[in-house]
Amino acid sequence: MSGEEIVYEIEKIFPNAQCELYHESTFQLLIAVVLSAQTTDASVNKVTPALFTRYPDPFSLAKADLEDVEGYIRTIGLYHSKAKNIIALSKDLVEKFDGVVPSTYKELQSLAGVGRKTANVVRSVAFDIPSFAVDTHVDRVSKRLGLAKVDDSVEKVEEKLKRKIPRALWNQAHHDFIFFGRYFCTARHPKCQECPFTSFCQNEKLERYKALKKKKKEME
Repeated sequence: MSGEEIVYEIEKIFPNAQCELYHESTFQLLIAVVLSAQTTDASVNKVTPALFTRYPDPFSLAKADLEDVEGYIRTIGLYHSKAKNIIALSKDLVEKFDGVVPSTYKELQSLAGVGRKTANVVRSVAFDIPSFAVDTHVDRVSKRLGLAKVDDSVEKVEEKLKRKIPRALWNQAHHDFIFFGRYFCTARHPKCQECPFTSFCQNEKLERYKALKKKKKEME
């Protein structure tokens, strides 16, 4: 099954997949994505409404007290470093970009706490620029469905997805893969009996690879 066919099959299950991070502006989306690193969108959505009420734009957040910001996001992982990053990020936006979130990879990744995945999400969701962010769900689904190899890096997965899925589908396919990984092809209890891709799923191979990798690490 081709990458395009896989996307259309997933859309039969999740016809309305979209970004689930709460935001009302490009700046708020950027902050939410930075905060979502190594934690769930649901946990981020619990803290951002109050955070954005207090600091709705880069001009206000750039002047924020670190401990005050930490108080708003204390329930999410790595809150201390994330608080520092979003304040620094806001200062950069004000000083270098007049408070406007840029759209290029180079400019976005020059901001504190912004890596390629975050840049891809912002480019895709806020600017509708064809992009394919690879998070843990996209990575897992891509490898289980044979669109990438089990030992591929995140960068390699992104490269392969962009090659195997038509450019016009990248933005929506990103959300489709996230929904499929988050609600169907989950890490621990995937719904294999209901899955349209069982005939070529690579999950057993992926699990063997993980087990061998873990064993090797333990022996070091």
